[in-house]
Amino acid sequence: MSEPLTSTPEPVRIGIVSVSDRASTGVYEDKGLPALQDWLTRALKNPIAFEPRLIPDEAERISATLIELVDAGCSLVLTTGGTGPALRDLTPEATLAVAHKEMPGFGEQMRQISLCFVPTAILSRQVAVIRGKSLILNLPGQPKAIAETLEGLKNADGSQAVAGIFAAVPYCIDLINGPYLETNDAVCQAFRPKTAIRFRA
Repeated sequence: MSEPLTSTPEPVRIGIVSVSDRASTGVYEDKGLPALQDWLTRALKNPIAFEPRLIPDEAERISATLIELVDAGCSLVLTTGGTGPALRDLTPEATLAVAHKEMPGFGEQMRQISLCFVPTAILSRQVAVIRGKSLILNLPGQPKAIAETLEGLKNADGSQAVAGIFAAVPYCIDLINGPYLETNDAVCQAFRPKTAIRFRA
């Protein structure tokens, strides 16, 4: 049985983390955090309380930040940057180090989407994990690629050509006893089994 939603939902706490040596030291302006916040604000109907972090490519720092955000009640944590093969790209290792469960399908789909644009997408090492009641996702570093992997690819008529990863995020968070996320279908339509759909009272 579907259940009604309360009319004034509590803000969903979401951690957004940009991993970059140069941006974190002010060498250039960080574009990852604004890109994440912009897309999530457009995609979700829920009120959101963002927890932004801009940190260097240091494995221990990344792991500690992820743990901090999960402990602070973030049901979803998105990282951007540090997922390539370069020596300083350590985000996947730092993410796996704090994982209770791995969710490999997310990384597989991100690479599949990016391969539609560049053959070097096979060099990306994004992972997704669950820690406690939180889902942690590694995203690409470029704002355009962030939107593409979250939203997916659409045909000229607006129909979905390739599913983005965010379509599966709300139901995943349901399954780990997190808050009920409602999406703006014009940006990204969440998929849930009919028995898991709730209706606003």
